[in-house]
Amino acid sequence: MVDDDLWALIEPLLPPWPEGSPGPRPVPDRLCLQGILYVLHQDVAWQLLPLELGFGSGQTCWRRLDRWQKAGAFEQLHRILLAELHAAGKLDWTRACVDGSHVRAKKGGAATGPSPVDRRKTGSKHHLICDGHGIPLHVITTAANVNDITQTLNLIDGIPPVAGRPGRPRRRPESVLGDKAYDSRAVRRELQRLRIMPVISRKGAPNIRGLGKLRYVVEQTFALLHQFKRLAVRWERRLELHDALVSLACGLICWRRLKRQVA
Repeated sequence: MVDDDLWALIEPLLPPWPEGSPGPRPVPDRLCLQGILYVLHQDVAWQLLPLELGFGSGQTCWRRLDRWQKAGAFEQLHRILLAELHAAGKLDWTRACVDGSHVRAKKGGAATGPSPVDRRKTGSKHHLICDGHGIPLHVITTAANVNDITQTLNLIDGIPPVAGRPGRPRRRPESVLGDKAYDSRAVRRELQRLRIMPVISRKGAPNIRGLGKLRYVVEQTFALLHQFKRLAVRWERRLELHDALVSLACGLICWRRLKRQVA
């Protein structure tokens, strides 16, 4: 079931159904969202979504997902929840952590490639940046053979402007923590130009002492993200639909954190 408070946030973001559209009365948006969440959590095929649960057919939910993705509904939800966390003082901007995680892409599609950690089977990679508390700020999906370092600046640029407090919306952390996969002079220079301190272990040198303990939150965030079984293995051939589910999952992680703080 969709929490009433969460539905109150999501409902205004969904595009209205066209007036006078032909065909039978559409399945209510809230039921379709519950069907999408069922697929996201349980990783059932769209065509196997149980009709007896009242969510409509899998095709109905899939089309509604496509419609909402084009409207950017789940990206907006993620941004709203980040703003609420920021207003509550629950975002740690003193540091951000970056990392990547491979997932197998069963049906191929855009942003897939041979995985270097999965016997070169077709896969994708989730590149994630989170704040110091492990709250996801932005996720990028690429082919599995894309190097982590190529997405560092894209992750920084992809952080949405986070409102919630007086003044300009916040977009930049004070520092970025990464392992040796992110070691690059060009990246360090660009981060410094953006007034962000790079805390990145250098190749051929010992790891920065204590860095692993600080970066552990990004591993926890990946664990939370991939608890949504539909994201642990990529089934959507269309990248935009997969990314819509990723954005929805990030929003749900933020919602849980916000509810926990309120409680």
